[in-house]
Amino acid sequence: MRHQVAGKKLNRSSDNRKALRRTLIVQLYEHERISTTRAKAEAVRAEAEKLITIARNSIDGTDIEKVNARRTVATRLGGHPETVKKLFDDISPRYKERNGGYTRMMKLGMRQGDAAEMVILELVEE
Repeated sequence: MRHQVAGKKLNRSSDNRKALRRTLIVQLYEHERISTTRAKAEAVRAEAEKLITIARNSIDGTDIEKVNARRTVATRLGGHPETVKKLFDDISPRYKERNGGYTRMMKLGMRQGDAAEMVILELVEE
């Protein structure tokens, strides 16, 4: 039984799962909206919101805290400097007054080929 086991395996090895999560988060930040399966969206949503919170909290920090936050986010995103720059300069200031809930999932229905439930994961506009 999987009592209190965090995260979803998504039928992948740990390296593939990590790469999938990084790719989906980077695409979410770049396009601000992605279409994916519900299971993948749920697996990515929490980590994406945590990274936005790290960026948002570093706005009022000292220079050292800002550098540390950027390095932390860059490490978790796997070296995408354009995405890190967009996250800190464009996305996080939007949510300065918001305490969480930066993403929204909207159901699209079932996928034709395998009947997987599809959703749109997007950043909330505000």
